[in-house]
Amino acid sequence: MSMTPIARQAASHPSRRRVLGAGLGLGVLAPLAALATEGKAAGYPTRQISFIVPFPAGGSVDAMARQYAEPMARILGVPIVVENRPGAGGSVAALAVARARPDGYTLVVSSQSSHLANPLTQPKVGYDPIKDFENIAILGRLPNVLVVPASLPIRSFAEFIAYAKKHPGQLNYGSGGTGSMGQLNMEMFKADAGLDITHVPYRGGTLLVTSVLAGEVQVFFDNLISMLPHIQAGKVRALAVASEQRVAQIPDVPTLAEVGYPQLNMSSWTGLAAPAGTPAPVVQALFKAVRQAATAPAMVASLQDRGVTPPEEMSPAAFEAMMSERLKRFGEVVRRTGIVAE
Repeated sequence: MSMTPIARQAASHPSRRRVLGAGLGLGVLAPLAALATEGKAAGYPTRQISFIVPFPAGGSVDAMARQYAEPMARILGVPIVVENRPGAGGSVAALAVARARPDGYTLVVSSQSSHLANPLTQPKVGYDPIKDFENIAILGRLPNVLVVPASLPIRSFAEFIAYAKKHPGQLNYGSGGTGSMGQLNMEMFKADAGLDITHVPYRGGTLLVTSVLAGEVQVFFDNLISMLPHIQAGKVRALAVASEQRVAQIPDVPTLAEVGYPQLNMSSWTGLAAPAGTPAPVVQALFKAVRQAATAPAMVASLQDRGVTPPEEMSPAAFEAMMSERLKRFGEVVRRTGIVAE
């Protein structure tokens, strides 16, 4: 199998940064003031912490980073800087943090792209998502939704399966690129459902969504935040959601478990990770700060308003176990299909 190396990852200046700390006066911060001295490791932190975001400003991972940076800065008592370092589908930032000093001051806001898809499909990615990181905590889970254009004569998941089997090789599915999580999810779905659907990779979500709305792509797995406006406008139909339970914004749409595919019922996640070797007390201090921020009522409400499921209390060890299990499952997809990121 031909191996296509990723582009050389050069150091770059952050495209955007914002210092987040005391004095912001947001409603989510006020209940946390009394917690500011809890959970600190001895002597940590004493200076600014950096959250490295592997994607451009304005996306869902960037939004999650900024939403947590504000209350965590108050809890830990130091400023937090959010830096955007996009490149190679998230690998540039992940590699930079993997090589950073393991002192708890340089952290990566991880995702399924940077810590699942890339290590599996980029042969020379340069880091191991388990061995090279202390995976601290999940910040939130984001349901994925299976959609079809409104122009298709399909009203339910069962109708889609029947339609796809009646038209083998005639339907296209879109993804954000070869080796993306969108492709890995759909290839797993195709195998489990016994479907023959052609992959059409796109460079950039805007072009892909435009093609879905135009009916050029007949099926698409994407996160709920991106697709919800189009679902509500009636431009696409949601057939099933990949989440532990139905979501409030589209309560009539079943989960994949409900339609017979519990193994596909995996929502996306955004997490926080530090370089391997970061001292255990520092990891625990960061984990406690995430939990304190995540359980504040204002944070819970804010996440839910955006369609994000607030994170359950998952220890760093449990987080890594979940990642390892998914790496194994998607690794089987990559080995079966021979997918290599372009």
